[in-house]
Amino acid sequence: MFKRVLIANRGEIAVRIIRACRDLGLESVAVYSEPDRAALHVREADQAVLVGPAPAAESYLKIDRILDAARRTGADAIHPGYGFFSENAGFARAAEKAGLVWIGPPPQAIEKMGDKVEARKLMAAAGVPVVPGSPGTLETETEVRAIAKKIGFPIMIKAAAGGGGKGMRLVEGDHDLASVVRTVSSEAKSSFGDGRFYVEKFVRNPRHIEMQVLADQKGNTVHVFERECSIQRRNQKVVEESPSPFVTPAMRTRMGEVAVQAAKAVGYRSAGTVEFLADADRNFYFLEMNTRIQVEHPVTEMVTGIDLVRTQMEIAAGKPLPFQQGEITQRGWAIECRIYAEDPAAGFVPAPGKIETLRFPDGPGIRNDAGVYAGAEVPIFYDPMISKLVAWGADRAQAIDRMRRALGEFVIAGELTTNLAFHRWIVNHPQFLAGNFDTSFISREYHPEAGGAPDADFARTAAMLLAAVALQRNTNHANGPATAGPGRDRGSPWRTFGRLDMLRR
Repeated sequence: MFKRVLIANRGEIAVRIIRACRDLGLESVAVYSEPDRAALHVREADQAVLVGPAPAAESYLKIDRILDAARRTGADAIHPGYGFFSENAGFARAAEKAGLVWIGPPPQAIEKMGDKVEARKLMAAAGVPVVPGSPGTLETETEVRAIAKKIGFPIMIKAAAGGGGKGMRLVEGDHDLASVVRTVSSEAKSSFGDGRFYVEKFVRNPRHIEMQVLADQKGNTVHVFERECSIQRRNQKVVEESPSPFVTPAMRTRMGEVAVQAAKAVGYRSAGTVEFLADADRNFYFLEMNTRIQVEHPVTEMVTGIDLVRTQMEIAAGKPLPFQQGEITQRGWAIECRIYAEDPAAGFVPAPGKIETLRFPDGPGIRNDAGVYAGAEVPIFYDPMISKLVAWGADRAQAIDRMRRALGEFVIAGELTTNLAFHRWIVNHPQFLAGNFDTSFISREYHPEAGGAPDADFARTAAMLLAAVALQRNTNHANGPATAGPGRDRGSPWRTFGRLDMLRR
């Protein structure tokens, strides 16, 4: 086993990897930009190295600075987390060339699955079901029209190098085809420097379901069951759970077999995720493969007991998987809410700032992977994630009950706005409670301007009341300490908040 791991990332995932290092008795090295000097991952690591100014392109995405940090600290392995360099084959090769153990899949597997069109071809050749569409990239409206005639409308036109919901448009009919082709091509060029695109049949009201896979260096490959990821805004996940309330036992078995088949087709090793779209009849189709640890990996860990990050490290060290497929079981249910510094009522725009007051939820079945603390700043330069709140229960109903409790206990205030009230709205929505939702759930149901988020008023009221209580307490302190005795209890803002929470329930 290597001895010292450099973490080429920041925020909650860097803290998560540091904890896995501690569990294994390994030393950890953090890298940080100037705004992240006081970040939690910097405080938690054994060593920390400044790699540049605020822009990620000048710090976290500087290959030479990251590798120099590894050399200077004596790191012998590197973990990329998710985002940044995690799916960059060039960085993986550079790390290996520098003599570092790359805690991730082979660079060639990253390349094969990184090109969406080539990945489609590879999966189809391996017998993995793919959404009907163009066999390769397209460049003209005429080519798109020919494919549409063959597979029928509606269709999705997608940038070949796309990601994060960019370069993707729905076309309902022939009348708006020309303008959409121009839009996608232009957006693809400006966002990715690559104007190529391809066409897929649009799956109406799809479920987004992914399968976690693990593969060691001996060729042993297993799936670790599914995650339901259909609660999304702008094609980005918001709430995830495992198991999926939509997947039947037979479907789960088949999806797992296909995911393993896909991983083997690219010579995969490490942790990875095969993503699928499923229609109302439970037909499922390959969407893409994420060649890294996923943001939502904790829900899988909670229901299987498998530490995915630790297993990644053990695979990178050459150890075989310590279990076979038949030994992996699911126990209970887990749900994750991504807590962001963003304003849902304003179109989910980032709303970062300093955290002045913070209280994380706790109690039975609750896990919170966070990258912040009271007094920390959520910077404007990066993804504004605060934490990933996970609730486990013996079944889905108990997991939801615990998530409701945890969201009610979660207190964060300061110069920022969060999506806590939005999550409270989700976990109380009848369709979510029934497991009857798809990827259009938020766009269809969430209309804050029409009162579609009833918990938002509660959150604003609570924040205003807490501020008033704090002001009153400061005034009391300025006038001298109150005398203890009957009727003289000044109370607590948290107690007041708790009373409001009881009224809300």
